[in-house]
Amino acid sequence: MRFSFFIPFLLILCRFSTVSSCDKRYESIFSFGDSLADTGNFLLSGALAFPVIRELPYGETFFSHATGRCSDGRLIVDFIAEAFRLPYLPPYLSLGKGKSIRHGVNFAVAGATALDPEFFFDQKLGRILWTNNSLSVQLCWFKKLKPSICATKKDCDFFFRKSIFLVGEIGGNDYNYPFFVGGSIKQVQAFVPLVVEAITKAASMLIEEGAVTLMVPGNFPIGCSAVYLTIFRSPNKADYDDNGCLKAFNAFAKYHNTHLKLALEKLRLKYPHAKIIYADYYSAAMPLFRAPRSFGFYNGALSACCGGGGPYNFNNSARCGHIGSEACNDPSSYVNWDGIHLTEGAYKLVAARLINDSFSSSL
Repeated sequence: MRFSFFIPFLLILCRFSTVSSCDKRYESIFSFGDSLADTGNFLLSGALAFPVIRELPYGETFFSHATGRCSDGRLIVDFIAEAFRLPYLPPYLSLGKGKSIRHGVNFAVAGATALDPEFFFDQKLGRILWTNNSLSVQLCWFKKLKPSICATKKDCDFFFRKSIFLVGEIGGNDYNYPFFVGGSIKQVQAFVPLVVEAITKAASMLIEEGAVTLMVPGNFPIGCSAVYLTIFRSPNKADYDDNGCLKAFNAFAKYHNTHLKLALEKLRLKYPHAKIIYADYYSAAMPLFRAPRSFGFYNGALSACCGGGGPYNFNNSARCGHIGSEACNDPSSYVNWDGIHLTEGAYKLVAARLINDSFSSSL
């Protein structure tokens, strides 16, 4: 199943613009988030929590070498860049190596949280954080870089009017960390208003800095993720939906997404001139879990391509890239890459559904 990436996405964003601005092509992208969007910052930061992403099989499908992306190839942000015929975004931490910022920058960091690290240290969770480069740190990077992009308010307004700001996906790790050490759904649900507030505050700050077009993604259906299916495996069939996903955790993801959408509605009222697009990752991904073979994923959606065995090929002591793990021969036939992240093939289809305006909304 193939989608055309270029014209439909222009129509999505032009739909929220004046007629005159529709004639203009977006010329830069600024991306914030976590491992779903990171194109190398985590490795460049010197973090050691997940060093295997610096080596194959990560990156094997498209780049033929590891790039710091947590997949076998390209991510959603890469396909969005392709849709505008833009180069792939350089990681912020690589900019000292002669990288151009004319077409945007990627500030996302694998393991990043929407909330600051201090919150997790207060919750006795600080020791398991992959990185301290939270969303607020990424925003600081952007503000530090901004004078290199534009010198005056007039210049900035002109430049950012032709830019897209991707605010996420972010927030998933704020929930992963407590869930993976035994936090209950009820306990972690209490974090949701705080996480959503951090995301909307970030969007608000970017608008104040000149952003006009923002895409803010929700969370994926985590109950269909191999890591959740492994850690929270249940003998009770009633805990699973017809797709084999854990109902309670998918309901949690929907809970976050509902709160985020409500918060974005308020943000639109505050900034009527801004185009704030909610990117429904959950709805875009669910068809892949309902009928993976229909999309060419003949090895299914729940088991990881790369892993160390087990019912879903996810083994925390032999994760993808570690000793005892093995990558499948054909990642394009899998939805899940390493138990946590999706394959390039899955990201491509999710991006296509968003780009074709099936699941992105300004409402």
